[in-house]
Amino acid sequence: MSRKARCAPFSLAARARSFVYAWRGLVTLVATQHNAWIHLAATGAVIAAGVVFDLARWEWAWLILSIGLVLAAEAMNSAIEALADVVSPEFNAGVGRAKDLAAAAVLILAVAAALIGALVLLPHVFPR
Repeated sequence: MSRKARCAPFSLAARARSFVYAWRGLVTLVATQHNAWIHLAATGAVIAAGVVFDLARWEWAWLILSIGLVLAAEAMNSAIEALADVVSPEFNAGVGRAKDLAAAAVLILAVAAALIGALVLLPHVFPR
């Protein structure tokens, strides 16, 4: 094989399988990651508030983007942690640093999402 990676020909069946794998990953995230449960509870509360306050489309767009980014970051963090635990089951300072940085990414996005949620929802809670 040459130095360049060769791609398999396009296949609808392979693309369909990729959705199966992604769904399996989502189920694993929800079934095994306690922090994902917290993010999902917050998601439910935000969606309920959005329905109650009859948010505009642009407000929903910001909330949906924030929710998606936090959940995607949580999935990536979980993937990094799982892979790191397999590659280096014993303590390794570099692996620990990588896991801490991945967790920091989730924290940064969660704080940003909370601020966006406040910007969108608080004017509805406390109208002028």
